[in-house]
Amino acid sequence: MSVAIVNYNAGNVQSVTYALQRLGVEPVLTDQAEVLQSAEKVIFPGVGEASTAMEFLRKKGLDVVIKNLKQPVFGVCLGLQLMCKHSEENNTDCLGIFDVQVKKFAPKLKVPQMGWNNLEQMNSPLFKGLPDEPFVYYVHSYYAELSDHTVAETNYVNRFSAALQKENFYALQAHPEKSGKVGEQILRNFLEL
Repeated sequence: MSVAIVNYNAGNVQSVTYALQRLGVEPVLTDQAEVLQSAEKVIFPGVGEASTAMEFLRKKGLDVVIKNLKQPVFGVCLGLQLMCKHSEENNTDCLGIFDVQVKKFAPKLKVPQMGWNNLEQMNSPLFKGLPDEPFVYYVHSYYAELSDHTVAETNYVNRFSAALQKENFYALQAHPEKSGKVGEQILRNFLEL
């Protein structure tokens, strides 16, 4: 199976690569449109800042490429946020795959949310075979609002979209590559779509 990881100068792509290798998949890390378009699966991970990431994607033309991919695409953490319409982080227009706003957590609790929290209201093939309300690992200061595209929720400061899905596009705010057996199962489920 050919799996491409979008390389756009965001952090965390290496740990996603290692997680896929543990599942027996050797992904290709790329910023080349043709490689992304020809891959059977595309993973769009990331840790970083929205405006800088979008600037890189636009400069390479990857903003248009990603939106037009027809195979299963999986956004992780910053990848999920960039797949939304707009982020409050530096007032950034994003890809708009999901018609969802990304907001900054109000500092009622410790921000960023860093650590384990559970997935609730799961409704996606990504979560096949998982126990009820499994725990996953988060590191984020911004969140996607609840919407028609929400397929899992988490509560921290307020309820937010832990996962989004629309057509061939899937996204998870948590880090599956840091979420032990639960995260491994989510990645496996994505690869089996």
